[in-house]
Amino acid sequence: MQFLDQINLLKRIHQFIKRKATGSPERFAARLEISRASVFRQIKLLKMLGAKIQYNQDRESYVYEEEFILNFS
Repeated sequence: MQFLDQINLLKRIHQFIKRKATGSPERFAARLEISRASVFRQIKLLKMLGAKIQYNQDRESYVYEEEFILNFS
């Protein structure tokens, strides 16, 4: 994956998580047109960048435990 493609993907994932609208990992992967394993890798990367992310089973969505700003400027 090209660097800019990676950044754009992380931005898309960030927006879905902010809206608490990811769905299950399988559904999220399909929505993003990536594999389920890739979803887990991207979530891990966001966590490495300082995001506190959890999967909320009641909402069926990944959510931020606290505010997280994704900034690539």
